[in-house]
Amino acid sequence: MLQTVSEWLWWERLWLPGNVSWSDLEDNEGRVYAKASQLYAVLPCALCLLVVRYLFERYVATPLADMWGVRDRVRRKAEPNHVLEKYFCSQTRLPSQADVRSLCKKTSWPERRVQVWFRRRRNQDRPALRKRFCEASWRCLFYFFAFVGGVLALYDKPWLYNLKEVWAGFPKQSLLPSQYWYYLLEMGFYLSLLLSLSTDVKRKDFKEQVIHHIATLTLLSFSWFSNYIRIGTLVMAVHDSADILLECAKVLNYAKWHQTANAMFAVFTLLFMLTRLVIFPLWLIHCTWVYPLETFAPFFGYYFFNVMLVVLQILHLYWAVLISRMFYKCVFTKLEGDDRSDEEEDDSDSSNERKHKPTHFNGSGTRGRANGH
Repeated sequence: MLQTVSEWLWWERLWLPGNVSWSDLEDNEGRVYAKASQLYAVLPCALCLLVVRYLFERYVATPLADMWGVRDRVRRKAEPNHVLEKYFCSQTRLPSQADVRSLCKKTSWPERRVQVWFRRRRNQDRPALRKRFCEASWRCLFYFFAFVGGVLALYDKPWLYNLKEVWAGFPKQSLLPSQYWYYLLEMGFYLSLLLSLSTDVKRKDFKEQVIHHIATLTLLSFSWFSNYIRIGTLVMAVHDSADILLECAKVLNYAKWHQTANAMFAVFTLLFMLTRLVIFPLWLIHCTWVYPLETFAPFFGYYFFNVMLVVLQILHLYWAVLISRMFYKCVFTKLEGDDRSDEEEDDSDSSNERKHKPTHFNGSGTRGRANGH
């Protein structure tokens, strides 16, 4: 049964054009081709990146946060109450007014006290400012080196300047060492993001991020198997270029360099729109939809690869709407929060304090947390 599944999974018509077989992609005459077994190294790479991330956040990002005065807000803990804790964990974190009245009867507490308890309890589960700072610093560092590595791997390649060269001789295109390491690091990084999603800062587009990471890994894996490696490196470089500015803007915002962060976010917005809404669909997707048909007949992999690119483009449109809102607020109005983020609430029990309006003690302005993926 396993053999049958394996034969079906590696059926040549799924991955290769009709006139090409796996035997045509065996190493010979100095030509080296990508092999599925090489991707086994992605998991160890992801685990290594998680270790490097831990060391970086502890010994580099945390001292940097101290030096820049990035400090967490002192939070008041919710007082112990078994009834409210059980309701919070099993029912909802945001009880309705009717639920609050019901809980008041069960606990013999006044409404104000119950409402304050839930705000303090929700705040306890929210990531602190230093955690956000360290996470953004790590991503900024990785995207910077990934983009620089991508530029070094591509700057002298003809397909960077003429997209028709992407398909020259396809699929019999020899694998370059720079392409192997570029793929390994990028796939390892996105796998590490999937593995750390449960501990990273969780935002309202959590499901979209999961879809994005899975789609990216699926896209890169398929492009590796089918030798779509040239276009794969171009897609990665286009994505990394804007992400550097996004994470850098977050870091500056958390450090309270707000004017610089605003300027960085403005540049990021322009670059995001250029790379994700112009270059990616009009150049790269056009390259994968139109140019291959000049060389070979469509096959399953052709359709699958393009569908995955369209999924990424849909996510780009979703995030472009959020980023446009944030950019508008940044330029024309006062920033009051983030469409994506779960803001920290005022947990004061004073009747003179605001009840529900989010605060910004955690440096959580909108320009700090838009996702550029």
